[in-house]
Amino acid sequence: MSVLEIIKLGRKYVAMWPNRPELAQYFTAYRSVQVTRYVCRYMPALAASTFVLQLYFGSISALPQAIVYTLFMLSMPVQALVMSGLKADKFLPPSLASWYKEGVAKVNESGGDIELSVHKPRYMDLASLLNLTYQKRNQ
Repeated sequence: MSVLEIIKLGRKYVAMWPNRPELAQYFTAYRSVQVTRYVCRYMPALAASTFVLQLYFGSISALPQAIVYTLFMLSMPVQALVMSGLKADKFLPPSLASWYKEGVAKVNESGGDIELSVHKPRYMDLASLLNLTYQKRNQ
């Protein structure tokens, strides 16, 4: 996969996870998703304000330093999305995969007809299952 595809997968993965605090108790991936959401939301504004403040309080000689800090801060959301994309493409560990397969079976037994991967599921599939489960629960 190319870097752009990984970033797109990371954005989709982060958007797919339900924003439910109780998931933090069961899934470590939930914490990384929350951090990614936070970084993508606030770092661009923080980078812009850092750039402006360094130029305001410094002089034109602070321009190279301001550019370096700004580029570093702007790269953090990209880094977070790349890491999320890589995580989304990983296979689930065996214990979590069995839990996932049981969840898919329960949803299908209760009248649902979902087409999620049961053979070698990935973290993206887990996010899809959780999203589907919480959407049905809210309806």
